[in-house]
Parts: sequence; C-alpha cells; structure tokens
Amino acid sequence: MPRPTIARKPRASSQARIAVILGAARELLAEQGVASLSIYSVAERAAIPPSSVYHFFASVPALLEALTADIHAAFRACLQEPLAHTELRDWRDLSRSVEQRMLAIYAGDAAARQLILAQHGLSEVTQADRQHDIELGRLMQSLFERHFVLPPLPNDVDVFALAMELGDRVYARSVQLHGSITPRLAEEGMRVFDAYLGLYLPPFLPKRNAPL
Repeated sequence: MPRPTIARKPRASSQARIAVILGAARELLAEQGVASLSIYSVAERAAIPPSSVYHFFASVPALLEALTADIHAAFRACLQEPLAHTELRDWRDLSRSVEQRMLAIYAGDAAARQLILAQHGLSEVTQADRQHDIELGRLMQSLFERHFVLPPLPNDVDVFALAMELGDRVYARSVQLHGSITPRLAEEGMRVFDAYLGLYLPPFLPKRNAPL
C-alpha cells in the first residue's frame, strides 16, 4: 500500500526567499499596479535571478494568488484580535470595529487595494479572493457568535462573506474614482455592510454576559 504524502513546510531559507519575492511584488504593485507586474520585474526588484522566482511561482497569477493569501492573513489576524466585550452596546458596534480594522489594512497596504479592490481582470486572483472571503465570513460569524446570540441563518448563503463583498464593492468604487478609500465612501461601505447584515440580524440581538 502506498504511503500517504505528507505536505512539508518550506525550509527556512525557502521561506526567506519567498518573503523577499512577495515583498518585491508588493512594492511594484503599490507603485505600478497589476498590469505592469512580471516575473522579470519582480526578480529585478528583489535582486535575484528570474529562475529563483520561477522556482517558487510558475507564473504571475500564481505569484499574485500567494500575495492574495498573504493579504488575507492580515484580515484573519484582525478578526482574531481581542475586542472589549463591555463596550459593545449592540451588534453594529462590533461590525463597525471589524470594518474599521479592515479599512486600516487597506489604508496601509497599497498592494491590498490593487489586488482586491482595483479592476485587474485576473480570474485566478478574483477566485482566490472569493475563497478567502468565504473563510473570513465564517471567522466573522464566529466572532459575532462570541459576543451575541445569533438567530438561525440560511445554509445556502454565506451571509457574512457576502456582506464583506458588498462593502468591498463600495471601497472598490472609491479606489477607482479617487485612488484610495475616502472617509465618505468608507462610511458608505460600512453602511452597506450593516444594511445587508440587517436583513438577517434583528436590530437588537441578545448580548452574551461574557464572550464565548
């Protein structure tokens, strides 16, 4: 019987090289956008041979998918940061705190804005982003359940993931028009997020005595 294949973690030297490559790609995305990105430009910025980039990433979409995963790791981390339970008056306080954390990531990471909010037409990146959104939606639902008693939610729709996607549409519009997420459209995106969740969450959810 064949022995099962065990996925191995990259060696420390490989992880360091991948970090250098992704860092170079981030810089180029921030400066020039997705359209001008190439394996050769990334290699030049990272001061390594193109063959070293190809060793880890066979194509630009593969590189961008890895960078998308890296960006979403920051979003996951912000959902896992502690929240002051006593300061939450209702579920909208929680949603605003989460959205403000995500907006801070967008504000500080031009590569995140280029990959997730800008129009680039790369289906591989869009699909990867959508899959990560589903994971983020589940984490967000778990976060809400820690602090509030949620009503039954539909099984055929990822309510929290869809709420995030709808808010991102507004942020994307702002990036398209202004090159950044303006305070006005940041507020509108948060209103869209709350409005969609409000279709499934009543205005006043029972708050837990202590977080789960």
